[in-house]
Amino acid sequence: MTTRKDHLDGLAIGLLIVCCLFWGFQQTLIKTTVAEVPPLWQASLRFAGASLLLMLWCRLRNISLWARDGTLQAGLLAGLLFTGEFACIYLGIHATTASRITVFLYTSPFVVALLLPRWVPAEKLSPPQWLGLLMAFAGVALAFSEGFAPGAGQHWHGDLLGLLAGLFWGLTTLVLRTSKLASAAPEKTLFYQIATTAVLAPFISLALGETWSLHYSGLAWGSLGLQTVVGAFASYLTWMWLLRHYPATQMSSFTFLTPVFALLLGALLLHEQLTPKLVLALLGVAVGIVLVNRKRAV
Repeated sequence: MTTRKDHLDGLAIGLLIVCCLFWGFQQTLIKTTVAEVPPLWQASLRFAGASLLLMLWCRLRNISLWARDGTLQAGLLAGLLFTGEFACIYLGIHATTASRITVFLYTSPFVVALLLPRWVPAEKLSPPQWLGLLMAFAGVALAFSEGFAPGAGQHWHGDLLGLLAGLFWGLTTLVLRTSKLASAAPEKTLFYQIATTAVLAPFISLALGETWSLHYSGLAWGSLGLQTVVGAFASYLTWMWLLRHYPATQMSSFTFLTPVFALLLGALLLHEQLTPKLVLALLGVAVGIVLVNRKRAV
């Protein structure tokens, strides 16, 4: 039986930081590749590739993906929510700014913190932890505040799609922690999500009128390879493993690092502007994470 810990240890913190760092880098990869490979077609390719990799991984490790264990219904729901999150993000970007989408997307940890304790009381946050969550969110909002300036592309339906994406992300975590998936192998939990997205994303891509091709530059294929092998396969599998062993509410606070890392990497790799506001935002996120993950007094 899997032992669940009530706090994040050094291993979990290290893995979370590495995952968030790569996810921030992945945003840079998507940004630099989207001119050549449309976003939903990128998602279709990476999740199809990751599904094949995961099946190979499971075959080598004798992990069954097809055994009847009562997880099908919850797994399909998690897959639909996972797909819905990505669809809302990409549809929302067409209707509002990427900055606004990012801020609304990262309401997800609040969905987890508000709803999950109703089923898992041990996940309830204390007042100082709630303060930390608010501080981390405020750091993200500060980093992307230019998207809320007058004339910055305010469109309520795009913002609504961003909120829906955050809701779907939070609800996915809720399903993973409160259903039979909580005791399923991380590989099977991940397979439900990426395989469902691999099936549905091409239809969404066609609905958006994206142009499909396989004739891309070496740089584009290199980006897709990293997004597939490290992003959709290795990092998401790590996240599934962590969800099975550690508190989801505390893990969710670390996701605030991802958009800030994306801005920092954009400054380093794409020569975008590194401002004092961004440094202050990173500090706010870091302090918030520390507060959320402080051990409670006994």
